[in-house]
Amino acid sequence: MADAPPSPHLGEIPGDTPGDTPGEVLGAFAAVVLAGGTAARMGGIDKASVELHGRTLLARALEAVIDAREVVVVGEEVPTDRPVTFVQEDPRHGGPVAGLLTGLDSLLRPPPLLAVLAVDMPLVTASTFDRLRAGIGDADGTRLVDPDGRHPLALVLRTDRLSGVRPDREGQHGMALRALLAPLDLAEVPTVGDEHRDVDTWEDLRDLS
Repeated sequence: MADAPPSPHLGEIPGDTPGDTPGEVLGAFAAVVLAGGTAARMGGIDKASVELHGRTLLARALEAVIDAREVVVVGEEVPTDRPVTFVQEDPRHGGPVAGLLTGLDSLLRPPPLLAVLAVDMPLVTASTFDRLRAGIGDADGTRLVDPDGRHPLALVLRTDRLSGVRPDREGQHGMALRALLAPLDLAEVPTVGDEHRDVDTWEDLRDLS
């Protein structure tokens, strides 16, 4: 009878050891939740703390990336039900690119894949990110596409490809996300149901309630 494979040491992540298959390695991912926007159309409120059906938008976002081995939230620190790292871009309110790259740089151990989610998309779930990861193939990443052809801020990127197109620190501030992503080959994953809907105004929140 063959010897059983050794058990992983404490702290090891499945897919990070030399004997794992490429598919297992590809499955390892971390997440950055972007929660540091100005919410100008909602009077400057902290969107992360806004509640929908009794749960904050941040709690819903963290549930959507529940399978991530590490999560960084770019925004104000608030209590959470799971361990996360809170950071803020410098200078503040630098936009999604500055937030994304600040979050990436704050990961203790960047994995092959990075999930990125805006905090104001409460209908995105863990199943959404399962589909995004499954659809990556040989592409540089995947992103959702809604029925109107728009791209909500929920995507998965290969960390090495992202690092290859990142601007310098000065160029990050105020940079449009589409400009950062333009050089990358991103596969599109159609949205399911209303998962593309976001909370940009109080009317949006009422419509989802």
